[in-house]
Amino acid sequence: MQQLNVKLSIPIPEDQVLISQVELEELRRKELEGVYWTMKDLEKRINKKSEWIKENILYPSQFRKILDVENNGFVYYPKKKGETWTFQAVKMSKFLDENFYRIFGKQKAS
Repeated sequence: MQQLNVKLSIPIPEDQVLISQVELEELRRKELEGVYWTMKDLEKRINKKSEWIKENILYPSQFRKILDVENNGFVYYPKKKGETWTFQAVKMSKFLDENFYRIFGKQKAS
């Protein structure tokens, strides 16, 4: 393997730091640790209304069997009037990222 040694100085503003990609991902994950989203939080996060989220993510059986706390998932489905949806933020965020193609792949172009 060849190696090139170059002395190079690049100024970094004092209000900024360099971190590795691994550290950045860890910080992002920790930002959501111990955080629970409401339906409003999820709407803001994915820029979709609750009706769309329910129809395309929460109620389809292939997703519900993974998501529902009754199946050891990370989404609380309200059972009585007045109860609210609750989402474990870290796991829901990961689910959305990993299943993007499954969620949107079935959508028809309008």
